Amino acid sequence: MSQKIINKKILVTGSAGFIGYHLTKTLLRKNYEVVGIDNLNSYYDKKLKIDRNNELLNYSKKYKKKFSFFLIDIKNKKEVYKIFKTYNFLKVFHLAAQPGVRYSFIKPHKYIETNILGFFNILENCKNHDVKKLIFASSSSVYGATKKIPYNENFSETSPIQLYAATKLSNEIMASTYSKLFKLQIIGLRFFTVYGPWGRPDMAMFKFMESIINNKELVLYNKGEHFRDFTYIDDIIDGIVKAGNYFSKEFEIFNLGNGKPIKTLKFALQLVKTLNVKPNFKFIKKQKGDMDKTYADVKKAKRLLKYKNKVNIEKGIINFVNWYKNYKKII
Repeated sequence: MSQKIINKKILVTGSAGFIGYHLTKTLLRKNYEVVGIDNLNSYYDKKLKIDRNNELLNYSKKYKKKFSFFLIDIKNKKEVYKIFKTYNFLKVFHLAAQPGVRYSFIKPHKYIETNILGFFNILENCKNHDVKKLIFASSSSVYGATKKIPYNENFSETSPIQLYAATKLSNEIMASTYSKLFKLQIIGLRFFTVYGPWGRPDMAMFKFMESIINNKELVLYNKGEHFRDFTYIDDIIDGIVKAGNYFSKEFEIFNLGNGKPIKTLKFALQLVKTLNVKPNFKFIKKQKGDMDKTYADVKKAKRLLKYKNKVNIEKGIINFVNWYKNYKKII
């Protein structure tokens, strides 16, 4: 009697990105066979993406895990089709996107090409290749100018205030449509200010650290009065994995955040305290497209996904500092 072969092949798009790297490593630890794709673009330091990817390749080799990486841009219809045709994916975690708020004012076409056309390519291939579940990254940015807080997934109004957020909201609408039309299990996850080891250099944590290490002024927009729901990477990954295991009959949206927003000034002061250095802040005005506050209502994720935040700001910052010093070889 032949044994039933269990399909554990998973696709992670944006596998060399911050969240994609951590998710891929977690899935490998759980003995899934992971295929990662990324275009390794130069939006930020390409070396960091290459180093993340090398870490994954070395980890899979050392511990005999099944990881394959392909240099693919999700805008490339033929290449995306080829990877789906080659592998029989059980699930797809779609994290590849053009991120960044301020960059969307400089290169708007990149957001349309990657976040709209690229996402469409993923949806089409999930539909055409019988993928059991699609989990994709949305963003807290979709709430935009919404005044009611904390942000709840059931809000009927979302008010994006920059193109990045508009493309993410468009993704949710596209995904909802595909889910209803083609009976696909699709879950969108709205991430709230993710930080931690291997983080993105264009985000607050990394930028603050770089300024301090290089004896430069630490720039705080809106005089540090912005509130952000800083969420540690391990908690986000836990939520993503649980979303991947959650059975949804219809399209679902979940907030994944900390649920405890703090001022960016307080966040910066905690970093300064951790490093035991004197603060050297430069306060400047609010920038176009910046949200005043992000604040996640995570009741739905806690109830249905059993999502739970385990890492507080103090511990999260210590973990980042230790990683940064090791990565940059700072004694």
